Amino acid sequence: MPYIRITALASLLLLTHLAQAEVRVDGPVEHGVFVSEAKDLKPGERVLTNSHQQIDTTTEIPARLGTKFGLRFSLSGKRLDDTPLTLLYLTPGVTGPDGKRQDKFEVLQKLVVGAPQDIMAFEFTEPYEMVPGEWHFLVFQGDRKLAEQRFTVR
Repeated sequence: MPYIRITALASLLLLTHLAQAEVRVDGPVEHGVFVSEAKDLKPGERVLTNSHQQIDTTTEIPARLGTKFGLRFSLSGKRLDDTPLTLLYLTPGVTGPDGKRQDKFEVLQKLVVGAPQDIMAFEFTEPYEMVPGEWHFLVFQGDRKLAEQRFTVR
């Protein structure tokens, strides 16, 4: 009988630890356009930035080369070798140079335990990417939705 109680207690402690280690958004989710001084970019050009780049809060996104928009958030409960984030970009339909239409882009992003912030962003680097309409960004860890934001590209 004592063995069963110890095993049950150990199982309960393990489940409690797992529940407490759940990844979650800690604090507000910033969203909008990442501020950049770059002007008149050519197709394929990118601006190198850092995670502390200022964000102009908006859901209205200009369809212009070099515009980078998205989310910045802090996650707590991250562990080494945890389930990665799935960044899901739902678009109004981006038709690439190959003529194929893509209504979504999906990116797997490893969790970095020491990183103070995580970013989900899209930067217009090619003219065909600048599709007007609703862009819907979703952040998942496994089956759990952590954040979402809708943007209107004009």
